[in-house]
Amino acid sequence: MNGKGRLRGWGGVGGMALALAAAASLLVPLSRHGAGEDAAQVGGTGVGQGVQAKADTCKDPDASLPPSADGGPTIDRIKQRGKLIVGVDQNSYRWGYRNPATGQLEGFDIELVRAIAKNILGDPDAVIYRAIPTSQRIPAIQKKQVDVVVRTMTINCKRIGQVAFSSAYFKAGQQVLAPKESSITGYNDTLKGKKVCVAAGSTAYDKLEEKSFGAVYKSPTLPVANQLDCLVRLQLGEVDAVVTDNALAAGQAAQDPAVKLQGDPFTEEYYGVATNLESTDLVRRINQVLEDYRSGGANSPWMKAYRDWLAADLPGISGPPAPKYR
Repeated sequence: MNGKGRLRGWGGVGGMALALAAAASLLVPLSRHGAGEDAAQVGGTGVGQGVQAKADTCKDPDASLPPSADGGPTIDRIKQRGKLIVGVDQNSYRWGYRNPATGQLEGFDIELVRAIAKNILGDPDAVIYRAIPTSQRIPAIQKKQVDVVVRTMTINCKRIGQVAFSSAYFKAGQQVLAPKESSITGYNDTLKGKKVCVAAGSTAYDKLEEKSFGAVYKSPTLPVANQLDCLVRLQLGEVDAVVTDNALAAGQAAQDPAVKLQGDPFTEEYYGVATNLESTDLVRRINQVLEDYRSGGANSPWMKAYRDWLAADLPGISGPPAPKYR
């Protein structure tokens, strides 16, 4: 089946994905909510530099600073500004996306952003949202263009030397997304010779760098800047499969019934809220927010957000990962 026929066969979903991807590529502020003149706009294509943690000394990357409700210099700046500047995705269905019917940002990550803003500023709407491609998450933090990034960002040894992370708020894993009729069965030899889409700066890209099974994931058009671009390319027939977090892939499969997750997750990864290495007060404060967000068992804000946004596509999760502190 050629790309044109495939896209037409998938109806309006492809059109929505194309529109969302085009909007994300603009890299403009998503919502100012009365933002002041100092609101930063994220852009550029460079890769941020940082002092990376050595792999042989990084034993527990998802261990964060102990929670605290105290203030500090970063929190003081946020309060003085009156807005929390947050890097998010606007095209990851169920996580952070702009609902085309309402024009509002919605999703699991957005609910957490609102909880952080309410804790620090007393208002869940006191947020300046910034659209950030996958590859620009770390540079945006290092350049202090955003206070935090809440964008399905995996905590790992490479990144903890570049940015500071909160405790984990979600457990995910890498998985393969492909058309239902595909001969690809997962992260294995069936990828040989297949065009596979990943986002630059993602853990999926790093994993294929380690072992690709002969997949073609580098070309003049690969990797891509935004993960949703992969779904668009899959719909157009330009690639044969996508490798990404199963949490994101499940949302894409929900958008398009012609694709499905193939095989089992082949990694275990934890998402964290990322901020600048200097912002230790903000890390501790976010960890306090997460303590409250997790508390309450089945009635916790975390579980409510899970039921509202993720349970339909990622069933069977009984609760958030337990926090680790150093």
